Amino acid sequence: MSSAKVTWKNEQSPVKDPAIVAFQRSSEGSSAKVGALGNASANNNTKLSSVLRELGVVEKLLPTYGFLQCANRQGRLFFHFSEVATDADSLRVGDLVEFQQSADRRTGKPVAVSIVRIPNGNLVTYEIMSEKTVMGTVLAEAKASKNQGSEGEAPGLLDGMGRVTYEQSGETFFLPFALEDIDGGQKITAGDTVEFYISTDERNGNIRARQVRKVRPIVADLFQGVVCSLKENYGFIERSDVVKEIFFHFSEFQGDIEMLNLGDDVEFNIQFRNNKEVAVNIQQLPEGTVVFEDVATERKRGKILKTLKSVHGRMQSDPLAGRIVYETLKGSIEIPYGDRDQLGDYTLQAGDIVEFYIATDRRDKLQRATNICLIDVTFTISGETREKGFVTTLKDAFGFIRCLDRDTRMFFHFSELLNQDEPQLQDEVEFTVIQDPTNPSRLIAIRIKVLPHGTISVEQCLPEKYVGTIEKEVQSPKTATGKTGVSDIGIIMYDISGTKQTIPYSAKALVECCSPKNGDQVEFQICESRKNNTKTAANVRITSVKTASKSQNKEQGSAVVVKESAAKESTVKEQVTKEKGFVAVLKENCGFIEMADHEKEVFFQFCNFDGNASELELGDEVEFILSHKTAKVSAESIRKLPRGTVAPEEVIPGVLEGKVVRMMRIVNPDQVEYSGLIQLVEKEAEGGGNGTEACYPYGITSLVDKRDVPQKGELVRFKAAVVKSSGKQRAARVVPLRLVMRGKVDSLKGQMGAVICEGEEGRKVSFHVSEVQDGVDLQLGDEVDFLIVRKQATGKCVALNVRRTSERQRPERLMSRLKSATDDAGPRIVTLRQPRGPDGTNGFKLQRSASRQI
Repeated sequence: MSSAKVTWKNEQSPVKDPAIVAFQRSSEGSSAKVGALGNASANNNTKLSSVLRELGVVEKLLPTYGFLQCANRQGRLFFHFSEVATDADSLRVGDLVEFQQSADRRTGKPVAVSIVRIPNGNLVTYEIMSEKTVMGTVLAEAKASKNQGSEGEAPGLLDGMGRVTYEQSGETFFLPFALEDIDGGQKITAGDTVEFYISTDERNGNIRARQVRKVRPIVADLFQGVVCSLKENYGFIERSDVVKEIFFHFSEFQGDIEMLNLGDDVEFNIQFRNNKEVAVNIQQLPEGTVVFEDVATERKRGKILKTLKSVHGRMQSDPLAGRIVYETLKGSIEIPYGDRDQLGDYTLQAGDIVEFYIATDRRDKLQRATNICLIDVTFTISGETREKGFVTTLKDAFGFIRCLDRDTRMFFHFSELLNQDEPQLQDEVEFTVIQDPTNPSRLIAIRIKVLPHGTISVEQCLPEKYVGTIEKEVQSPKTATGKTGVSDIGIIMYDISGTKQTIPYSAKALVECCSPKNGDQVEFQICESRKNNTKTAANVRITSVKTASKSQNKEQGSAVVVKESAAKESTVKEQVTKEKGFVAVLKENCGFIEMADHEKEVFFQFCNFDGNASELELGDEVEFILSHKTAKVSAESIRKLPRGTVAPEEVIPGVLEGKVVRMMRIVNPDQVEYSGLIQLVEKEAEGGGNGTEACYPYGITSLVDKRDVPQKGELVRFKAAVVKSSGKQRAARVVPLRLVMRGKVDSLKGQMGAVICEGEEGRKVSFHVSEVQDGVDLQLGDEVDFLIVRKQATGKCVALNVRRTSERQRPERLMSRLKSATDDAGPRIVTLRQPRGPDGTNGFKLQRSASRQI
């Protein structure tokens, strides 16, 4: 364009946007332009020099009239071809003309009159061009204009325009450009790197790219690192070349940002924005590509010199605050360690003997101890007081231990376990007791070691000997073994300070082969079990055999004594009568047993189970004794039986369908009846008429999946079964008929989680980790199948039988890394405002290709 131009002054500040510079018009340049053009007009039209004349540009031409754009002011004027001094047909859009402003006689609106075309075909421009070129990236290529407008009319500004983006002072700008703005007719497509000048229109402030030309891509250095922090829309990468973290925005990741996780290895370039280094063009690398340190193969042994926590129990600011001292041929060497170098989260104390490996950082050659573990010899050398006990209660990530030497329960956290991840109920453990740093009035257990089963002797015989009378005799070991394999329980009544008491004994407690009979006088010792706080008789020896005369004298006693004795004997017999049933409910440290007749349940505690209570499962068949120690009846001396022993059933061939009309009482405690009820749903007979309906009771043993309890109104599929002992029919092999849902894991917290249902946007359903099938560890974003059940008690829907269908790759480790040790004194980057693109959105929606030129 060979028209007059106003030279753009040198950039005064790199921070200013060219769009802002456009509004700072130079009055001096405009005046000079007007003066020059005015002189040219005066030389050619001296007869009009006595009136006020203006300069303008032909903006639009129609058959008999047109419009002018004033050159020295903001104004658009109408003119008629009759006011043109020369041939009106010679006028073209963009021609420079001189005119005089007048008023229309009919409307009073301003119009242009006495129009004279400036000779030599000079055109005027209002563009200000930048002195320096700018580098950018093409987002959309320019195309030929589809709308050519009316005759003599210029096309629209955005018709067929391409778009280019560039960065300046840390901000991103977008500019349009047309085909005529491309230098040399080059083929420019989306993604090309280009350089161009920035043009600003003085009249309206519009900016665009001019003289656009393609440049060769700059070869950028590649860096590697590990993602160490992820925020809402940005994160940080631990660099592998220097001990430093670098900021990145999610828009710079070339791929699905949802697939980027903590600990992932990445590759990136570095750019400067706001005088800070940022990572760009981030690509994911295979796991294990980035290595920060070299770990020696020789295992060292040393002593903890300084722990990570201060005297107040708080973590120190130094990332490598711990110190270990170990011996070498050259003497003692002190080596640091950090919070990620210990195998486990249990408490380490000064003086502990540990084993470790030495890791050398490749970036600064700093050595530190890693894979630190406490060894058993520590407790022997240090003389640390260790106590023993049993795990009695388990919660989310913590529990309680019943101490053998203290009459109290001791709190502990799962992180204090030395040799396993999660404890089990009734585990035998050894631990150290300290004062809770957060609560000085409480003691807690730390450095907990799980012992092999049977290590702790739970029974202790008192030295005192007592004399009592056999109230219920026990079978001899031979007879007992011939029947059930385990001898029955006998009862001894004895007197302490005038108070009658009873104590059980077994055939194993007999010293002699001869079993005492009812009424025989025996001598025994009391054996206390520290596992469940029960007492039994041991070392039972017969001292006096019951005679007939004694029996007669006893019968001649008062009627009151006889009645009292009979009542006591009846009570004792009731206590030792063995019952059978099925495990119906398992809670934290207790449960319920469904009686063999399926009509009621009885409460029990895990400590009364003969064995490891953690091995109990719903539906297990057990044998027990009813106890009346309190107002409520409970089960004691619980023993597991082989499957099929209690109330065996014969299943009738054929599959039936029905509807649950009454749930079990273990699900709805408010109902009176214990068992649930299924109403049979049969199709109408072929000849017409209503179908028959029958009801089948069901219990916990009727369910195929004991944890998937059907709700009221749900359809189920089952088989009919006949109880052999009573001949009654019951429902067996009950399976709820539910629709399998699909969704994605949305959150995980402790023992609970939530999934988002597919096809029902926004609907979330919670689930317990016990419902996860196949023992897998779910991660956020995993796709799962599940069933939805509405809980009767709360009315809320929960997910059951959660099964993972697809797995997202998540690294099991987050690389052991050093904290940032940078010399930068400036603060970390803080987001003040979110960026906005040309369409008004939050921007960063660029279509990035997976590959790039290097």
